[in-house]
Amino acid sequence: MKLNQFVSITGTIHCLTQLRIGGTKEGIVDPGGAENTIIRHPITSLPYIPGSSLKGKMRSLLELDKSSGADIKDDGKPCGCGKCFVCKIFGSHAMSNKEITRILVRDSSLTENSEAMLRTAQEEKGINFAGIKSENIINRRTGTAADKGLRTQETVPAGTEFKLDITIKLFHSESGNDDKAGVIDFVKKGLDLLQKDYLGGSGSRGYGKIKINNLEVNDLA
Repeated sequence: MKLNQFVSITGTIHCLTQLRIGGTKEGIVDPGGAENTIIRHPITSLPYIPGSSLKGKMRSLLELDKSSGADIKDDGKPCGCGKCFVCKIFGSHAMSNKEITRILVRDSSLTENSEAMLRTAQEEKGINFAGIKSENIINRRTGTAADKGLRTQETVPAGTEFKLDITIKLFHSESGNDDKAGVIDFVKKGLDLLQKDYLGGSGSRGYGKIKINNLEVNDLA
């Protein structure tokens, strides 16, 4: 198998609702802050979207799509058949039928405008590049807030934008060249499914609805 070409897919991830991708409070001193923090850059404290979160959600949605041919088991593990288009593009998790991954999903950093917006909010409102949302568990019998059910969560505010950066590797093997158009369309389908579903956690409670703007596909020299 020989590497033929790199293809770049770029765009802008626009948060239509609050986004929550969990992080850790280790090393963060924030008295009175949220219990459940978002993931942040360890130096700048700015939020970002891990490439692993994007890639994993795209893969899981494509595996569920009826046209993918993925072999989903009851154990909840990713498909490892090594034959379907999901395994071909995203790589096979099985020890046998190994298939090399053809998609590289980079961490998505804030756009310049969104970073400026969050820095202004930090200066004017004292927020740490994120909003804090309180939620409660409702007692089904009384219809009131449950005792000790209150939780606070950090979220990336709606309207925030991140840079989408995906690289596709196309190969030549004994069986022929990768289907360039087919691979690109399959990745685009994953992005389309992601926009119909949600990114991050708590999607059923309204978080994580996104729209991808300015999508561009370019060959890399």
